[in-house]
Amino acid sequence: MKDTIFALRKSLQNYANGGYVLIAVTALALIMANSPLNTFYFSWWNYPISLQIGNFNLFSHHGESMSLMQFINDALMAIFFFSVGLEIKREVLVGELSSIKKALLPVIAAIGGIILPILIFRFIATGEAELRGSAIPMATDIAFSLGILSMLGKRVPIGLKIFLATLAVVDDIGGILAIALFYSDSITFTYLLYAAGLLIIMGLGGYVLRINSKMFYILIGIAVWFLFLNSGIHPTIAGVLVAFCIPAHPRIPTARFIEKIREEIAKFPVNETQVKGQTNILSKEQLNMLKCVESASDKVISPLQDLEDTLHPIVNYLVIPLFAFANAGIALQSLQMNDIFHGVSLAVFLGLVIGKFIGIFLFSYVAVKLKIVAMPKGTTWKMIAGISALGGIGFTVSMFIANLSYGNMESIGDTLLNQSKIGILLGSLLSGIVGYILLNLFLPKHIPEEEL
Repeated sequence: MKDTIFALRKSLQNYANGGYVLIAVTALALIMANSPLNTFYFSWWNYPISLQIGNFNLFSHHGESMSLMQFINDALMAIFFFSVGLEIKREVLVGELSSIKKALLPVIAAIGGIILPILIFRFIATGEAELRGSAIPMATDIAFSLGILSMLGKRVPIGLKIFLATLAVVDDIGGILAIALFYSDSITFTYLLYAAGLLIIMGLGGYVLRINSKMFYILIGIAVWFLFLNSGIHPTIAGVLVAFCIPAHPRIPTARFIEKIREEIAKFPVNETQVKGQTNILSKEQLNMLKCVESASDKVISPLQDLEDTLHPIVNYLVIPLFAFANAGIALQSLQMNDIFHGVSLAVFLGLVIGKFIGIFLFSYVAVKLKIVAMPKGTTWKMIAGISALGGIGFTVSMFIANLSYGNMESIGDTLLNQSKIGILLGSLLSGIVGYILLNLFLPKHIPEEEL
């Protein structure tokens, strides 16, 4: 349990810091999009990107070079979904999704938080074009929501933290399924067959041949991404599938690692003393001993855990902020005031603020009252209400789905995309404020030391 709490606190801190960066770059994007620099801001994303060897361009889609915007949304976001896939796999193996008892309440809550927002969107939005965005309000932004929760510090019971973190992971699974099922173009099955073959090779390498080389999986993973990019299935799905193929077993067991350290440390002389400030030059033998310990420590960390830990700062401080900076810029002067109160903007706004809140809270309440599951330890219904409100922060994945829904549409596509972004920004902002206020009111002023 202590290991789970430590890992959760580390994740919360990472997401909290990432959430602050997201707020800053979102504000910067809005400022630039509505300043004299707006022409530069909007034209910059059309700049072509290529990585070419001879006639082969890795960043090409059906023979056309990707724009910078496409590179961010299709390539960098594949890294984000790869990181999400690693997190999902870890949770399934050893985390809160490893047993039905642990996972059931947040899973039920997440299902409610998916169904209700979609129903509200489809009730308000009209027309085939608008309804393409039905999945936009179903997402919960894990960085923003956990970041706001972390602002309340040690007042938050560990059960509540686990509930929100697990709910956000399940929510990501729902988003991934929606992207895979509803946001694919005409499919080229030849590319998919090649990709399936490479995924099988990765699976055999990890679970049969016990290959632990991260480069083996990264290189094949890039090839799988390229094949998905040109197959018609959105390439971010490749990131998730590749993540599921990354082995979670270390090259050497922990017991052998500890034994190795003891063997090497025992070889160091114990009677040597060093004066403070004195230069200490290790002997060649001592240097080799330390290198053996370093090599062993690398082998005791599984590729899954190593990659997840390595990617956290890259995703939180580069990929997601860059995505937000590229996609959150909205030219407000092109919008009419009444755009906020009807159509896609209103559907997304109410889906996030009302749909997520009611869906998460209602499904949780019914499941507990029917005695299907138990309440998380140390929580109350007022606290669950606060978490339900935080679930309406859809930002990153909602923006991503909005781009998939309206980004490639002609004529009214730009209008619908901007309207959806306004709904996402306002809905996420209000959900975050309401969630923070509710939790600040209803959380205990002090948590007993043994519960921390």
